[in-house]
Parts: sequence; C-alpha cells; structure tokens
Amino acid sequence: MRGVNKVILVGTLGRDPEMKYAANGNAIATFSVATSEQWNDKSTGQKQEKTEWHRVVIFGKLAEIAGQYLTEGSQVYLEGKLQTRKWQDQNTGQDRYS
Repeated sequence: MRGVNKVILVGTLGRDPEMKYAANGNAIATFSVATSEQWNDKSTGQKQEKTEWHRVVIFGKLAEIAGQYLTEGSQVYLEGKLQTRKWQDQNTGQDRYS
C-alpha cells in the first residue's frame, strides 16, 4: 500500500529566511516556523501552551520569493512533505537523523 507524505503548517517565522544558492544557481531558502497549540489542563483548569519549531527548506523560484517577501514574524501557510536527513556525528561516528 502506498502512503501519503503531506504536511501543512500554519505558523510564524522565527527569523528572516537564510538564502543560499546551489552551484547551478538555484536558490535555497531555509527558515524556522513556530506552531503553537493551547489547551486547558483537565486537573487544574489552567491554560497550557506548547510551541513546536519546524525547520523548512524551499528551492528555486519559490525560495527567491520567500527571501524577498518573508521576514521574522511573518504569518505563513505552508504545504510540503517531510524529508529525513542522515549524517554522521563527527565526535562519535554514529549516524544521526533529523
């Protein structure tokens, strides 16, 4: 059975996008988006809040537009997919994932 890898984030930029360009000239924009959820604690009735930070990378023309128009504090709606990255820890030699 095939799966679905789709993510929708609605949140706030933590800082201006970091712009880089690949060797072929394609733009790469990297930034973090905060999403928050609130709820009332059932035992105390107090309001609780949790914020998650999401690292976002976009490419090409869309990255150029993001670099031009998005700034820290911008409210954004994003659709994309999750992609896991693997690297080797220089200190321990262990494989790491993010």
